[in-house]
Amino acid sequence: MNGTGEHEVNGAGASLRYGMQLPVQSQSTLYAEPWEADAGPEDLVEIARAADRAGFAYIASCDHVAIPRRLADAMGTVWYDPVATLAFLAGVTERVRLLSHVAIVGLRHPLLTAKQYATLDHLAGGRLILGVGAGHVREEFEVLGVDFERRGAVLDECVDALRAALGPDEFPAHHGKAYDFEDLGQRPRPAQARVPLWVGGSSPAAVRRAAVRGDGWLPQGDPRDRLPGQIARLRRLREEAGVTEPFTVGAITEPLYVGEPAWDVGRRTLSGPPEALAESLRGYAAMGVDQIQVRFRSRGRAELTDQIGEFGERVAPLL
Repeated sequence: MNGTGEHEVNGAGASLRYGMQLPVQSQSTLYAEPWEADAGPEDLVEIARAADRAGFAYIASCDHVAIPRRLADAMGTVWYDPVATLAFLAGVTERVRLLSHVAIVGLRHPLLTAKQYATLDHLAGGRLILGVGAGHVREEFEVLGVDFERRGAVLDECVDALRAALGPDEFPAHHGKAYDFEDLGQRPRPAQARVPLWVGGSSPAAVRRAAVRGDGWLPQGDPRDRLPGQIARLRRLREEAGVTEPFTVGAITEPLYVGEPAWDVGRRTLSGPPEALAESLRGYAAMGVDQIQVRFRSRGRAELTDQIGEFGERVAPLL
């Protein structure tokens, strides 16, 4: 951490940092490995501890309240609650940061979100990164009484309201179209003077939201060839808005396997010796990326924790 209580994940001139979204806690068919179906809390603990030892900047957890039957075959219905999951893992780790990737904050009143995440940051000693996004599942919004069509505008206001509610003031104030509050005290306050707020999404509206309102950007699946244009747009929007605070540009890498796999890891997976992986990943830094989110192919928890350790020991020093 630096003197303000914030880890230097987003410091100017920092080396390329690396984090990971946790397996098990979300099991979409797009990325879940078969072994995750029978995994549980003990597996999450060991994976989080491995990431902590290997110098990962963060571990991340997703957010969905309920998956409609029409999407269940593709998305699955295993989606752990991010606050409960990250709080659980905060107690078994020491330094790795805790990222919601991403919290659909428009589903909840900002004071409720602030209460949950401020408590998490307080208990974890200032390790929270609040990642937020607009959401895409209409039924989740409808069942909770939230206007799905206005979710972008609601998220914009939520970000502003959360800035106030997670700030230093015990009695935060926000006066907007969707939310209006003042003279309502919340303690404990976050341990950090400023909780980093990263905005997820790759649509034009999401990129603008990240540039103007966020401390960082979490793209959603942008391939390498699209990232330079997105990053240039982020910079232009921030310059036009006169925003000069430190900013973290993220990227999600291709799936990885450190070493030569003895099984079919898929043609999109980057595999090979540490030097080759590091050379490929340094391409992200050359584009202006500050942190990469990595995912490892694996056939079980032991292979995954081995991959995490190998990456931290042999690849990371070359980034």
